[in-house]
Amino acid sequence: MNAVEYQVVLFKSVSHALLAEKTLKAAGIPHKLIPVPRHISSDCGVCLRIDAADRVRIERALAGAVGCEKIQPL
Repeated sequence: MNAVEYQVVLFKSVSHALLAEKTLKAAGIPHKLIPVPRHISSDCGVCLRIDAADRVRIERALAGAVGCEKIQPL
């Protein structure tokens, strides 16, 4: 059994994170809003945890809707 690999999507502000959450929910893409892990620096206190396998789908869903700073492994 393979473990799920997660990544985090980082944003410049909480409002960007919340807009991204709304966008992904409308697209039916699984995600979870979480506090930014301490080992990751960001100007925003929350991020989205995603399944690494959904990264391309998420990048497409967010393109033009909300800007993210970066997506990186958790």
